[in-house]
Amino acid sequence: MIKLIISGCNGRMGKVLTELCAADDGVEIVAGFDAYTAKLADYPVYAHPLEYSGTADALIDFSNAAALEPLLAWCVEKKVPAVLCTTGYSDGQLAAIEDAAKKIPVFKSANMSLGITLLTELLKKASAVLGENYDIEIVEKHHNQKKDAPSGTALMLADAVSEGLSYKPEYVYDRSGVRQVRGKTEIGISAVRGGNIPGEHSVYYAGMDEVIEFKHTIYSRNVFAAGAIKAAKFMAGIKEPGKYNMNDVLRDILG
Repeated sequence: MIKLIISGCNGRMGKVLTELCAADDGVEIVAGFDAYTAKLADYPVYAHPLEYSGTADALIDFSNAAALEPLLAWCVEKKVPAVLCTTGYSDGQLAAIEDAAKKIPVFKSANMSLGITLLTELLKKASAVLGENYDIEIVEKHHNQKKDAPSGTALMLADAVSEGLSYKPEYVYDRSGVRQVRGKTEIGISAVRGGNIPGEHSVYYAGMDEVIEFKHTIYSRNVFAAGAIKAAKFMAGIKEPGKYNMNDVLRDILG
């Protein structure tokens, strides 16, 4: 059985992770890290990683960027693979992640959905076939409390599209101040914010007389938690230091 630590265990995603792990015979949560130390499940909760003297097979972090430094320090000291599901890291924190990955296995992804990961691979192939003759637009939709726009996932999809193109595209986020026809090398990226939309991403390849649409819709945050558990199971078997992401998990699943 794989032993896990959940950082941010008393937060919204931490609670979902706890529920999914309780229903999974292959994993056990041995401890949680959270500034709010109430014991909401059948494992101990610590305000700071260094308060926990035990170890684990992997750590999943769904807290916030401010918690990164002590988490990485603990993982490096204990030689525990880190699964980082938080976003909004500063340049300095990204550098710290790079440094930690020289010492331990570190998993980091802008989106924990296996479906999104598969979509990025499909987009690379679609762009290689369609890119020269089709205009490419990305539209993402999220709830009205999301602060960043466009989403990190939208940018990840744009990068996947770019990888399959024979030219370097220009990302265009706003055309309101420019009165001219659409450039052939543009990738338009638009954001919608409203209600409680969990997450929706559409990529359009618009050609003459036809439009091809790739669409991914999230109906609950359980998808991200399930992806994090898959990543943790994968990382528990990794001993070699380095950076890993959902593409590595996908390749492992596909054999």
